[in-house]
Amino acid sequence: MKGNGQVKQAGSGTPPTDLLIIGGGVNGAAIARDAAGRGLSVRLLEQHDLAQHTSSASTKLIHGGLRYLEYYEFRLVREALIEREKLLGIAPHIIWPLEFVLPHEAHLRPAWMIRAGLFLYDHLARRRRLPSSRGVSFKTHPAERVLQPGFKRGFTYADCWVEDSRLVVLNALDAAERGGVIHTRCRLLSARPEERVWRAETEAGSFTARALVNAAGPWVGEVLGQRLGINHQATVRLVKGSHIVTRRLYEGDFAFILQNPDGRIVFVIPFEREFSLIGTTDVPFDADPARVEISPEETAYLCEAVSRYFRAPITPEDVVWSYSGVRPLYDDHAAEAKAVTRDYVLDLKHDAATPPVLSVFGGKITTSRKLAEHALERLLPALGCSPGPSWTGSAPLPGGEFADFAAYLTEFRRRFPSLPPELAHRLVRSYGTRAERFAGAEMGEDLGGGLSEAELDYLVRHEWARTAEDVLWRRSRLGLHAPAGAAARIEERLGRISKLTA
Repeated sequence: MKGNGQVKQAGSGTPPTDLLIIGGGVNGAAIARDAAGRGLSVRLLEQHDLAQHTSSASTKLIHGGLRYLEYYEFRLVREALIEREKLLGIAPHIIWPLEFVLPHEAHLRPAWMIRAGLFLYDHLARRRRLPSSRGVSFKTHPAERVLQPGFKRGFTYADCWVEDSRLVVLNALDAAERGGVIHTRCRLLSARPEERVWRAETEAGSFTARALVNAAGPWVGEVLGQRLGINHQATVRLVKGSHIVTRRLYEGDFAFILQNPDGRIVFVIPFEREFSLIGTTDVPFDADPARVEISPEETAYLCEAVSRYFRAPITPEDVVWSYSGVRPLYDDHAAEAKAVTRDYVLDLKHDAATPPVLSVFGGKITTSRKLAEHALERLLPALGCSPGPSWTGSAPLPGGEFADFAAYLTEFRRRFPSLPPELAHRLVRSYGTRAERFAGAEMGEDLGGGLSEAELDYLVRHEWARTAEDVLWRRSRLGLHAPAGAAARIEERLGRISKLTA
């Protein structure tokens, strides 16, 4: 497969790459996919693993952002709602609809305000696949068994769940299969203009590029100032968001969106069959984005938010796992972290002395595909190219070549009857049709949590997995299910694969 090689020293006769993309999060991977599909030569550099930081630490939702309406972010919400439909269509294996229950507390937001917001949410963009919002009595909704008796009425609406880190990997995989080159664990050291192109020095060598894309997330400012030597005015505001995971708090496939007295909202979402995901927080952050973890205060805040609503309170002792990420938001000088815009800004620098460099500030997973389109619309004229028609909104991501998940799962189980039903479901949810490439009766040893040798081999060959952490926490969430010792067995198998391919 293209895209898995090492960076090679660029000689004088080597033509420059069209785009060098710095950052293997969702924005960088989406731009790589779009550019490769338009026929550009693309290299992507990620200093760690794909989606290792912000893009795997989200609330894992494809959504318009209901609360953003309070900050009059109508353009962002509309764009996100349009994207929700498109992403659900091109990635039905890793994205699916989810019902949200919003218990009503009149002293926080009046009912008329919530109804108006949900009406806008339903109608800002065309909606074909998801149901409209509605008011509900908890006498007739299973949420009644979960909520404290004082909650009598509320609202429901629909958004979508996404396997966030898999969305990143699938974008990178599509880019590679269209000719792009993906380099993980390869840090950019510096880049300087040289004869109207960029000469980039990396940990693995040097090469040239006609244009740079700085999609480094929390490191976007550092890349501009320290790696590229460019003075810039736009700034990024780092905000930490943390989540906790507990054992399953209730039965049912619906999620909750809970209003807090401080004006924030907290989601409680069914997670990995046996668990509940709770988040998120908004905390200003000024430390190393590579070293971020939840604080005791954040854990307490999330537990208190759930306990305010649920019959069965939770405490920090109920937390079985937590994760934190740093959101690189565009600094619009909002007074509070919760009010900082989630919109994105694309900053293009290009003059007689500087080849094109486009920096991405802000953004969210839901709008990453559209952000990539906008990025190419800015970059291609600077390269003397016509942008041409957009294509990524209708082309399935790898594995998503089916319209109905349940129908395809039935067909998959018919073709691979030896697989346990739960394993077949997980494989189709993770890989879609790509699961056919390694599924079957002879998949080798179970390395833990249902991960077979065949699946691990596929992840190494096609998805840039190099460590047990890559496999257990980003290519999957099997780390929540795998028994003690699974990571060691995976590392041992990875070592053997490495020796065979050296």
